[in-house]
Amino acid sequence: MNRRTFIQSGLLLCTQPFPLTGSTREQDYLMTVNGPVSADAAGFVLPHEHILVDFIGADQVTPSRYEVENVVAKALPFLKQVRERGCHTLVECTPAWLGRDVRLLQRLSAASGLHLLTNTGYYGAAREKFLPAHAYTESAGELAARWIQEWREGIEGTGIRPGFIKTGLDNAPLSEVQQKLVRAAALTHLETGLTIGVHTGNGLAALEELKIIRNEGVRPEAWIWIHAQNETDRAIHLEVARAGGWVSFDGLNDPSVAAYVRFLNDMKAAQQLHRVLISHDAGWYHVGEPDGGKYRSYDTVFTHLLPALEQEGFTPQDIDLIFRQNPAMAFAVRVRN
Repeated sequence: MNRRTFIQSGLLLCTQPFPLTGSTREQDYLMTVNGPVSADAAGFVLPHEHILVDFIGADQVTPSRYEVENVVAKALPFLKQVRERGCHTLVECTPAWLGRDVRLLQRLSAASGLHLLTNTGYYGAAREKFLPAHAYTESAGELAARWIQEWREGIEGTGIRPGFIKTGLDNAPLSEVQQKLVRAAALTHLETGLTIGVHTGNGLAALEELKIIRNEGVRPEAWIWIHAQNETDRAIHLEVARAGGWVSFDGLNDPSVAAYVRFLNDMKAAQQLHRVLISHDAGWYHVGEPDGGKYRSYDTVFTHLLPALEQEGFTPQDIDLIFRQNPAMAFAVRVRN
């Protein structure tokens, strides 16, 4: 099926998108805060963004620290803007104990016209400041049971189901509890088919994660190396990609566009463009700051990166692969063992 692509005022406009190919299957779907959508319907995806985050710490985080109406007023214009740019699906990566608010996400999804994904799992990075006390005392199986329950019954009595597993780790060597979080995520994947996204400190930590999930019987295709841009050794990027993992370069902003073009050129030259995810890690309403602090928009992909990639000779098929096919495959709910 043909597709016309052109850039006008920094906006990529697409008609007649290519059907998904590769590892996607007709029955593949993504789980949004409003229920499942087919992989094809996910459209253009930003796979790592935020809408609200509270850095107060797991022992003090509570929805009473912000007014929902203020958050909606702050976030909604940015969500509408990126939808008008051409984004269809935004993956919201704020985990439990860091400000996850699934009712808010459902409301913003309806108001913006975006598909939004939320998550289950715990965030063990930042020296484990955002872990609840039971994360230390419970086994990997017990933690997984909590996350599996959110998948089966919905999050916090809402009926809203997670679309992936989110956890976070510091640099290697991983602490005992951080290793346990990865094992719990692997066990959760085997029961739910949810993809494992791991905020990762460095490349050695990524390789340690890869070993753990493999030992639990999970294929690398079910795992996303979040913040791979923080690792400067491109050999590790390629090692992970060739193993089948997803290499997520997700801190894009205007000054970093040239670096992202180099990264994508390297992955394309190595024939690994089909293992890449790109996003901003942008937003968000900062709980505790006046008026939610500075909210960074989600539009650098459209205003800067896509024009730069066109100038570098990336084809419409390449763009379709990076922003439609790859994330649809990465977040498809399917057990990969």
